[in-house]
Parts: sequence; C-alpha cells; structure tokens
Amino acid sequence: MRNTFEHVYQFRIDLKDIRPPIWRRIQVPETYTFWDLHVAIQDAMGWKDYHMHEFQITDPSTRERIRIETPEWEEKIADWLNMENRRANYTYDFGDLWEHKVELEKIIPREKGVNYPICIKGKRACPPEDCGGVWGYEEILEIIQDPDHEEYEETLEWLGEDFDPEHFDPKEIVFDDPDRRRKDAFE
Repeated sequence: MRNTFEHVYQFRIDLKDIRPPIWRRIQVPETYTFWDLHVAIQDAMGWKDYHMHEFQITDPSTRERIRIETPEWEEKIADWLNMENRRANYTYDFGDLWEHKVELEKIIPREKGVNYPICIKGKRACPPEDCGGVWGYEEILEIIQDPDHEEYEETLEWLGEDFDPEHFDPKEIVFDDPDRRRKDAFE
C-alpha cells in the first residue's frame, strides 16, 4: 500500500545547463515508482507535464546505463536507487530538452505527521513550458531585463507580469496524486 512506508528518499533535482542554478530538494516515500517520482519532479519544478519524459539510470546489477520509460509505474525507485547508486538523469520535453540531474542525498526515517511528498528547499523559478529550452529561456531573461527591447511587452504578457525568475518558495508547491495523473494521461 502506498501510505505504508518507513523511509523517505531525499532528492536534489538540478536543471542542467542553467546559471545561476535552478534546483529543488524533495522528499518522497520509499514506495514510489519512477512514475510517482516523475509527477513529484513535475510539481516541484513547476512543469505542466505536457511532454514526454524519461529517466536514465545505472542498473545496479549490471552497471550499464539504461532508460526507464513508460510503463515506469512498474519500477520502484528503491529497486534502482540507493546510497551506492545515487544518480539518475531525467529528461523532460524532448523538443526543449530540459535535462535534470536527480541525486539521492539520503534515506531517512519517515517523520510522523508529514504528508509526503514535500519540497523542502530550492532556488529560482522554473522556466515556462515551451520557451525553447535553455537558450530560449536565456533569451527571455535578457528581454525582460530591457524595457526598450522590441519584444518586451509581448514577452511580459506571455510570462505574466508577476513572473520573477528569482522567486521560489517551497511552501507554494502543491503535489498532485500520481495515480490520478496516470489515469488521466493514459485513458
């Protein structure tokens, strides 16, 4: 059963090739599958789950790099990740190619009264969907720094005037139910 677990996996998720860094620290139940982890990453980063994704990880038994793709809800993270095999790559949106480093920082006892998953820390706002990847996002940041830029007004309208690339508050993260999301995605 999903709510029956004793340990929590704490991950740091870094969006690759972005400076200054954009990252999140999340804690998830040890019973999570890679689908559940995908949903938690989407929610923590601020993505909308509009695009395909995959995990790449080292198989602990063969030491070969493999891809974990759909149906990833059959693969438990505890079967693949441990303190000796701590890293995975997560790619979201093969067009924009958002690559994330997923690192297991520690495995800790479940804390009573905490509703997992939770986001406990992070830095900077996530880039918006469909902005053209790292290079497109860098261009957007340049545009919104220059009110005289010909695309300034249009870009602010697209982003929303309250968009602040430096803002992140873990208390604002709302995690979706992975079972509901899977049902919605595959029906």
